[in-house]
Amino acid sequence: MSESFPGTESSGAHLALETLSTGELLRAINAEDRRVADAVAAALPAIGRVVDAIVPRIRRGGRVFYLGAGTSGRLGVLDASEIPPTYGAENVFVGIIAGGDGALRTSSEGAEDDEEAGWRDLQAFAPGESDSLVGLAASGRTPYVLGTIRRAREAGLFTAAVVCNAGSPVAAAADVAVELATGPEIVRGSTRMKAGTAEKMVLNMLSTAAMVQLGHVKGNRMIDMRPANRKLRERAEGMVMEAFGIPREAARARLDAAGSLRAALEETPREKA
Repeated sequence: MSESFPGTESSGAHLALETLSTGELLRAINAEDRRVADAVAAALPAIGRVVDAIVPRIRRGGRVFYLGAGTSGRLGVLDASEIPPTYGAENVFVGIIAGGDGALRTSSEGAEDDEEAGWRDLQAFAPGESDSLVGLAASGRTPYVLGTIRRAREAGLFTAAVVCNAGSPVAAAADVAVELATGPEIVRGSTRMKAGTAEKMVLNMLSTAAMVQLGHVKGNRMIDMRPANRKLRERAEGMVMEAFGIPREAARARLDAAGSLRAALEETPREKA
């Protein structure tokens, strides 16, 4: 009997890649990438359940831990690191990668095989019942993620899994499983491609939806953004200009006087009249 492989590890339709021209190869990659949005769309109900679970916990002071290995772990750290400058929210989303921060730049593949390591890594943050854990594992089998989800769920944390294969152990261990049917990669098993893209889309949805619901966005403006460089300063000034119909110099003065973008965008009683 031949061994069966899960979707992300199986052979796809594109074989003999080395025989393709540059154009043919790029079109093949693009054709596969087009499948990602549909895979994410099919998982929207599950993604919604995760958002609805984490938001009230954040309101109670809880945090959301993204935890994964390899590409999955890097994507979690990436999404979490963007929350403070974009929304002014510190220590709400926290990224943890197998092998520690050094694994962000240098591959540490063996670190994912320790089923107890993730829970040990989480102890540095003193996790509690108001916290949430989102385990990221494209394969759905990563021991580092699987063991952490099991321990976190036992400890009373809400747990979610983001995986790219159906019926996986990681998905079964979590309170809510987001299963993304991205299928075979064009380079067999290279889940930094379609699977990684799908995972990033889901993380964008989770953090963005949470920040909107927690009041960090007004209209479509990131009102708690930190204008820490010239580009962001100009963006903040532009938001104030647009909101009040005033020139840039007046917007700049309003920002300086208010001390924050949120305060600058709040109308005074005189302006409301």
